[in-house]
Amino acid sequence: MHSTDPTQDADAAPLAQTDVASAMDAARALATELAKARDEQVRLLAEMDNLRKRAARDVEAARRYGAERLLADLLPVADSLEAGLRAGGSDPAKLAEGMAATLRLLEKALERHGLECIEPKGVAFNPELHQAMSVVDTEEAAAGTVVAVFQKGYRLNERLLRPAMVAVAGPAP
Repeated sequence: MHSTDPTQDADAAPLAQTDVASAMDAARALATELAKARDEQVRLLAEMDNLRKRAARDVEAARRYGAERLLADLLPVADSLEAGLRAGGSDPAKLAEGMAATLRLLEKALERHGLECIEPKGVAFNPELHQAMSVVDTEEAAAGTVVAVFQKGYRLNERLLRPAMVAVAGPAP
């Protein structure tokens, strides 16, 4: 049914125009927010891509140059060995002294990089640090004690790198 009251139609027209105008304003505001969100998304994606590329470069640099400090610390050891070879000579005492000095240089370089020697002689056998190569029946040490070390063990920053190969005291005969 159609209204015949002219005042109703006159009031409805400005209301409809106001609704359309506010809807248009809301649409423009939403479009502006959407554009800002898209811009922010593009920036975040670019930043993430840059971070990924930087991380890949850092990993590659660590792979290529990670041993740089260790190798720089080992160069004096190589220099000492070369000097010993150049000096030559047949004096076993001097040769042994040179070898001992070179070994000290090597041990210091390895320690600076977190390598710790495991020397278990006289301590209780620990399967987490030692590898038993033999059992020796003896009265000189308590059963389960390391009595001989065939090869030293090493830890790198408290992580086992190589177990010590040992002989363990067994029950006395």
